[in-house]
Amino acid sequence: MNNYFKLVRPKNLLFIAFLQFVMSQVVLTPILQTFGFDATKMNSMLYLLIVATILIAAGGYVLNEYFDIKIDIINRPEKQIVGKQVSKHSAMLFHQILTGLGVISGLIVSYFARSFTIVFIFIVVPGLLWFYSASYKRQFILGNLVMAFCGALSVLVVGITKLAFLQKEYGSFIFETPIPRQFMGWMGGFALFSFLSTWIREIIKDLEDEKGDREMECHTMPIKWGIKKTKFFLYSLIVFTVIGLFLVNGFLIPFSGNISFRYIIFGLVLPFAVLCYLIFIANTPADFHQASTFTKFIMLIGVMYGFVFYFLQAKTFGITIFEIFKIK
Repeated sequence: MNNYFKLVRPKNLLFIAFLQFVMSQVVLTPILQTFGFDATKMNSMLYLLIVATILIAAGGYVLNEYFDIKIDIINRPEKQIVGKQVSKHSAMLFHQILTGLGVISGLIVSYFARSFTIVFIFIVVPGLLWFYSASYKRQFILGNLVMAFCGALSVLVVGITKLAFLQKEYGSFIFETPIPRQFMGWMGGFALFSFLSTWIREIIKDLEDEKGDREMECHTMPIKWGIKKTKFFLYSLIVFTVIGLFLVNGFLIPFSGNISFRYIIFGLVLPFAVLCYLIFIANTPADFHQASTFTKFIMLIGVMYGFVFYFLQAKTFGITIFEIFKIK
């Protein structure tokens, strides 16, 4: 049983659950509170949405291990599970069960939300994960973009679901308020950050796995461009992300004061600078693994900005934080 537990990468699943919880309860809830809406009615569906998402993600991780047996023999033989501790047949069955339960859970959410968009998401994403593991991840850039898209979608689906339930309850009236625009504005910002940071991490992982990928005749960026050009692309992507953060803070974040600016500088820009250094000095798979792990830390800090948003929203509009206290 422990081997099956390792297959689903529980730390990554915990991060996904935390991400969606923060997006709903720490970002979207205060927006609803600001306009006097009851934000607690949809909590049960939120939890089911999180369950659906992590089940599909878990199924995707198992599937990835299934298709990567030969690559893992070269890159990380000591960590290989499928083909050793778990048979290929059992791994595929485990994937089918997890994905099936995830799709069913997602369809239940879509049924109660009366949303075809949610149906579409929970049908298309498992298909994307299948083609990613079977083919896309071995292709130039495409696999990276697919995973980055899935990372962004895990954020957007929270806003789409909450908005669907609001529309179901209040009809077209909800679109006469600023709520949909604010929902998708903030979700879009977090989703874009998720997209870029996931893309950065996926490229670093390709650098880490370059040896095994080359043996299996993959066409990832390090194999097509080489290590130096791939590193340069990563620096460019990080700089683009940092510039985007400053532009968002300067033109789109509506709060007075410099709390957001300080958070971006010390919480994100400085860690991104450290990441650039780690990438620069990296030469071995262990070095790139360290950089990949550090990228996870940056992604977590990005998610944690949601709590800063809640604080600033509460301070600006006088709403109660978690129904406990007010900021004066």
